Amino acid sequence: MADMSRGKIKLSQDAAIVLSLAGTAMPFAHSREDEAERWLRVLRLHGRVGEVLQALGVPEAPLMTHARPGQLPAAAPPPGGDPVNAVCRRALRLADVRSADRVATLDILFAVLATYGAAFDRALYVRGTSRDELLERLASTPVRALR
Repeated sequence: MADMSRGKIKLSQDAAIVLSLAGTAMPFAHSREDEAERWLRVLRLHGRVGEVLQALGVPEAPLMTHARPGQLPAAAPPPGGDPVNAVCRRALRLADVRSADRVATLDILFAVLATYGAAFDRALYVRGTSRDELLERLASTPVRALR
């Protein structure tokens, strides 16, 4: 994960858990789509984003990525370096822009959306929701209503 000791922004407990779980899951991803699904799985379990995903009925389902015809599974990790570090750095910048003292799962979600785009949209779709529905629910649900 990105070195946060230099800045003032820390991780919320939920964000730290999400990034730690993602760090253990990503080495086993075989594609960008597989990474996106792994992000969805860990985000679904923690923080405000997790509560909203659960309220939308996103299930704790097995990974859904499948081999495509004519493609062999990747023998090496997907290109692009460390995806957890990249998402963490982006989430730190997002938290800084909103003048937060902590990175929240919402910052991680927006970092994942920006990093994975259509691959994350597909992971949401496969589980019966969409980016628009998720963002609308996040915007319209007061934090206190989620507890």
